[in-house]
Amino acid sequence: MMEIGSDLPDATVDRIRDSFARQGLMSLLGAKLEEVKAGVVTIRLPFRPELTQQHGYFHAGGTASIADSAGGYAGFTLFPDDSSVLTVEFKLNLINPARGEYLEAVGRVVKPGRTLTICQLDVWGITPERKIHVATGLQTLICVQGRPA
Repeated sequence: MMEIGSDLPDATVDRIRDSFARQGLMSLLGAKLEEVKAGVVTIRLPFRPELTQQHGYFHAGGTASIADSAGGYAGFTLFPDDSSVLTVEFKLNLINPARGEYLEAVGRVVKPGRTLTICQLDVWGITPERKIHVATGLQTLICVQGRPA
């Protein structure tokens, strides 16, 4: 088992990046895969008015989407090459208004497993002056064996 946060082989990073590039929702939102390490993935979502709710904050749907994908890909970094990942469940607490030049979602594996993997999800609103924690949660993933992503 690789140490959480360690560098990955190029082939694993390429597998994650290729899978992310096929996600229509991430493309529609304008989300970008920023960092890929063993058990840790960061996704960035730049601000656009189309991503807001009625008060001008990032919509919870966009916040939840990047959190879910960051955690899913964090788990996927530790899965076998011939497998894929699906979210079984996740809970996200919205703890501050989501605002900033961009949101940054970090998914981190807490407990890897052969079948189920648990991840911590955190989302931050970023401006040049500050970094505000806007959401936190937990996620359960399932490793689907023999079904490459």
